[in-house]
Amino acid sequence: MRDTPAGNIRITAGEHAVDSVLWPVLKPFLASYPDINVEIVVDNTLTDIVSGRFDAGIRLGEQVAKDMIAVRIGPDMSMAVVGSPSYFEQYGTPETPQDLQNHRCINMRLPTMGGLYAWEFEKEGQELRVRVDGQLIFNSLRQRIDAANLGFGIAYVPEDSVKNELADGRLVQVLKEWCNTFPGYYLYYPSRKQHTTAFSLFVEALRYKR
Repeated sequence: MRDTPAGNIRITAGEHAVDSVLWPVLKPFLASYPDINVEIVVDNTLTDIVSGRFDAGIRLGEQVAKDMIAVRIGPDMSMAVVGSPSYFEQYGTPETPQDLQNHRCINMRLPTMGGLYAWEFEKEGQELRVRVDGQLIFNSLRQRIDAANLGFGIAYVPEDSVKNELADGRLVQVLKEWCNTFPGYYLYYPSRKQHTTAFSLFVEALRYKR
């Protein structure tokens, strides 16, 4: 019999969720429970955790299937439209989301659909989805931020992912009034799953505490 909880946990999560929510909690968790092993598969697709043999997944609340148990693990989020000061000096500042169609934008390809992500906005009940063009397309967050820093165009990224760049002036945020908050990340898993002690401890460590 072991004196400490032990076991293996396999998780799928998107890049931003791992960086902003999962890894910061896991570091002290793993130190406290050295016999619990965690595998993290970074995947921006909407993975079927059952067929993929994952214990749980992490996604935005609106992306979690209704037949799953969902546990909130992060605060509300908001997106940010950002660019470098040199970019806006050269090309001007968009005043409305529609103006983005006349700018160099850094696109993201959605692996689940194969298409480019349409940037989503809302103001006073008016919802807009804007398809943009530009020189660059990435399926990763960090490269989109780096490209914006270097002046290659405007990026649409989670606001918390560029807080340092915004604070020191490397990036400038525009169209803030069009970027509302929305529910953040949830851990989800099948309701029929039998939980180990290790998994229950993992869930409680991640549970969002306001």
